[in-house]
Amino acid sequence: MVASGHILLYPALPALMAATLGIGHPAEASVYSFTANDGTVNLSNVPADDRYQLLVRAPVVKAAAPEANPSPAIAKKARYDRAVEKVAVTYGLDSALLHAVITVESRYRSKAVSRKGAAGLMQLMPNIVRRYGVADPLDPLQNLHGGARYLQYLLKRYDNDVSLALAAYNSGETAVAKYGNRIPPYRETTNYVPQVLDLYRKYRGESF
Repeated sequence: MVASGHILLYPALPALMAATLGIGHPAEASVYSFTANDGTVNLSNVPADDRYQLLVRAPVVKAAAPEANPSPAIAKKARYDRAVEKVAVTYGLDSALLHAVITVESRYRSKAVSRKGAAGLMQLMPNIVRRYGVADPLDPLQNLHGGARYLQYLLKRYDNDVSLALAAYNSGETAVAKYGNRIPPYRETTNYVPQVLDLYRKYRGESF
């Protein structure tokens, strides 16, 4: 791949290198590189500075839309329309955005608990439950208030950038900050944000 020098691989990039060399499975992220003065070729899936140039572009993979068949979630949505509207008004949010987050997070399953401990309609993580004093995250109304308060905070933090707020909701504020207040290049997050945004647009127009 290079005429001289050697290749310096970061710890998380063995699969990335295999893809660059044309072996193994295709890369799941773009690969960037720069050549240092001593001839060392540095590879990364996240360009740390302006020295990196795009080497291999990741294939575009269309995210699987959670609402390809939205009927079950739409039926459940109606049960929460009034509560979501009231909570949205309380925190100055668009109810369509809350519905979009709920749909992707839990499909309106108020008792849903993930392997990471995220709970309820808006899948509140334990630290968010503590942060906003949610006594019972499996109680739909308490969960809605906790999730809405957190989303309100994130929108203010990121100057009403809905994409960044959703990225932080999914991957955490620390992850967003780590990547320079950009959407972290995690597969879950890069799928999550467009899914929620697509549903947000649909719920605003109620077009399915």
